[in-house]
Parts: sequence; C-alpha cells; structure tokens
Amino acid sequence: MSVTQKEQIERPAAAIVMAAGFGTRMKSKTPKVLHQLAGRPLVYYPVQAALALGVPRVVLVVNPDTHEPIAEELARHFDRARLQFAIQQVPRGTGDAVSAGLRDLDVPDEQAVLILSGDTPLLTAADLEPLLGASESAPLRLLSFVVDEPRGYGRIVREEDGRVARITEDRDLKDERERAIREVNAGVYACRAGELRRALPALVPHNAQGEYYLTDIVAEIGARARVEALVSDARAFLGVNDRAELAACEALLHDRIRKRLARDGITIRGTPLIDDTVEVGPDATIEDGVRLRGKTRIGSSSTVDVGSVLTDAEVGEGVLIRPYTIIEKSRVGAGAVLGPFTHVRPGSEIGEEAHLGNFVETKQTKVGARAKANHLSYLGDADVGPGANIGAGTIVCNYDGFSKSRTKIGARTFVGSDCQLVAPVEIGSDVYVATGTTVTEDVPDGAFVIGRSRQTTKEGYAEALRVRLKAQKDAKAASSK
Repeated sequence: MSVTQKEQIERPAAAIVMAAGFGTRMKSKTPKVLHQLAGRPLVYYPVQAALALGVPRVVLVVNPDTHEPIAEELARHFDRARLQFAIQQVPRGTGDAVSAGLRDLDVPDEQAVLILSGDTPLLTAADLEPLLGASESAPLRLLSFVVDEPRGYGRIVREEDGRVARITEDRDLKDERERAIREVNAGVYACRAGELRRALPALVPHNAQGEYYLTDIVAEIGARARVEALVSDARAFLGVNDRAELAACEALLHDRIRKRLARDGITIRGTPLIDDTVEVGPDATIEDGVRLRGKTRIGSSSTVDVGSVLTDAEVGEGVLIRPYTIIEKSRVGAGAVLGPFTHVRPGSEIGEEAHLGNFVETKQTKVGARAKANHLSYLGDADVGPGANIGAGTIVCNYDGFSKSRTKIGARTFVGSDCQLVAPVEIGSDVYVATGTTVTEDVPDGAFVIGRSRQTTKEGYAEALRVRLKAQKDAKAASSK
C-alpha cells in the first residue's frame, strides 16, 4: 500500500461541527456562531480547519431557528456541496447533537468521524493533525491540554498505565485526586463511525436538564477498546461564550494574521487590524492603526499609511495611501497617490498615477490616469478624463433633491479653484475653466469658460461700513438687555 493510499484511509471521512447552541450569553439576536471576528463568522474557522485537513464533508448541527441564516452565511465562504446540515430539534446536550449529525451521515463503520465545536475560532488543521492515524488500536482519539487552573473543565482521568478511563465534568469530580488533575478535555474527537453508532444510543442523562453528554462515550468505548488522549497546545481551543471572549479570540486572530503577512514579505508596523479575507501583495507596507476589511486587495509595493480604513477595496501596485484615507468598494490603479484625508466612496475607479489629496471625496466617479484633485473637492457621479486637473474647492453638483445626474470632464481639462459644475453637464477635452466659474451648459473641446459675477469696488467705503455695522451690533445688544 502506498503512503498516499494509507493517508487517505486514515483521514476522517467526515466532520460533525456542533453549532446548535443559542449563545444566550452573547446577548444578541444574532446566533452566536455567526458573530464576526477578523472578517468571518465564528463557525467558519472550525469548518475551515476540517476542510483544510482534507475531510471531504462537514455536517453542521444547527437548531431550527438558526439553520437558514447559518446555511446562507457559510455559502458565501465554502462550496455548498461539501456541507450538510442536521437539525437538533430540542437542545438536549452534546451527545444528542452528535447523534443528530450522525443520523444522515453515510460513512462506513470502519471510517473515522471528526467531531468539533462551532465556537473555537483558533483551531487549525495543524492542531488536528495528531488525530490522524490508523484507528484499529484506538477507535476513539481525543485532544486534551494542560492548564494551571482546571476549574470548570472536564478532567481526563487515566488509569495507571496511561490509558484514558473517562472524562469527568468539574461538578462531578469525586475526590481531591481528581480535582488536582490538570489535563482537561479540548472537546475535539476522532472516532470510528461504528463505535459512535454503538456508544451514542447507550448514553444516559445524569442531570436535571436531561442532557446527553458526549464526554460519556469515553467511558462507554473505553470499556471495550483503547481510548487515546493527545496533549496539545491550550491556545488552540479557546472558546467563545460572550463578547469579551469573542474580542479576546479576535485579537489573537489578528496577531496571527499580522505574523503570517510579515512572513510573506510584507512590512507590518504596529498593530493594524487586517481581516482574514484580505490579500496583501509582497513588499507592501501596512502602518499602525490601519483597518483592512472584507475583500480588500493590496497590490505589491503599495503603502497604506496610519489610520486609513479600506473596505472591499482593490488597490493596484505601487500605490501610496497617505494617512486617514477611507476607501470603500472601489478600485485604485497602480501608482496612484491618495490622501491624507481622502474619502473614496463606493463605485469609484481611480486611474493609474492619479492624485487625490486633502479632503477630496469621490462617489460613483471615474478618475482617469494622471488626473489630479489635490484639495477640498467633491466629485460625485462624474467622469474625469486622463490628465485633467480639478482645482481646490471645486464641487460637482450632482443632486437636485430628486435625482442624480452625471458630469463629464474631458482629458487634460483644467478646472480652476472654487468652481461649481452643475450636472448634467459635459465639459470637453483641453478646456480651461476659470476660477470661481459656475458651469451649467456643455463646453466644447478646447474652449475657455468663465462665469463669475462682476467685481464692484467702492474706494474709501470700508470705514463707513465698519461704523454702520458696529452701530447695528450695539443697538441689538442694548435691546436684548
């Protein structure tokens, strides 16, 4: 038998992920396993760990109320064909949940089934690797870890020869010897399907809630076969029961993401928060205080400076994003320079080597290659041609209170400072728009357009005006006493 064939036989045939809990301690209408951390739902992580291990199918045990939202959310992340759903109609414990998952799972008795919890976001395929192996000598394998303070955990009780005898829950410990045990249950199992089918119906509830505990299968199977507990790193099994634990796990995930990117040749300074869904190219630099969310893609050799927030943004190579820039659902071409304090709103396309500067805002706007808007401008529903220049304080008046219209500005056109472009309007290429102009009509290529009020100067009038205005102010103050 080849090594490849052996590995295929020893790898679990399916995984059951328990995700039916209501998560009342989250104090939220959102199901616990759908709370987001590092850009993905909580339940994504154990499912991904199982699939990355090579498990071909994952059965998620859900309750009737959460079935549909969980299925919809996971369809955004995984091939739906690799997922199954089993409904636990009544919450009767982890043993009952696994029974529900196993019920419609067509796995031969001799093959292993992996069992995971849906609220362990730090679990990876590497953490599950020790469970792989031939199951003839130990049809049930589980993971454990050692803690200094084991209170609240189920203890791994071993016989003198090291064989696992049972798992005893904290409230059921018999004596000081058992209370002193520091090896605890991680809640991760690999068990032959036939043993599961035999052990689960034998479970008996020993509590007022009438719940069936999965941990009881250890003693049930251990009475006739060897059970192995493999000691692992405790950090992999941190679970989430409330918002504080969710935040703690997310902080560890973000740290893991930063280290992975740094190993991939990306400069990470400080503690930027980068979602697991984000991609960053080599030689890029991500500065402190940056937030990268959703499907954001950062091209190689680009820099995202302090305090910038990018959501579903596609950034090309060699882009400089200066501090406190916001980009949402937009594309930025190679070599562009944005910021500081630029706001690129959804639907914008910023061309190669374009410049958008201080307090420039775009929305549903195409800015052509090498075009510039460096100061205090609003460009909404506009098309700005290549090489055009938009002066400081210029705005596109795109909304009349009822509908929005587009403005087109041609290539190499110069728009002076403090202009208003009233949509719908089309300004041709190589046009010069004088400072302070309000453009309300189309302008042909190569034209010069000016539309400002005539200046009136009254020599010597300033002092008289000051006297009159001061008198008005004093009279108003006196009347208010």
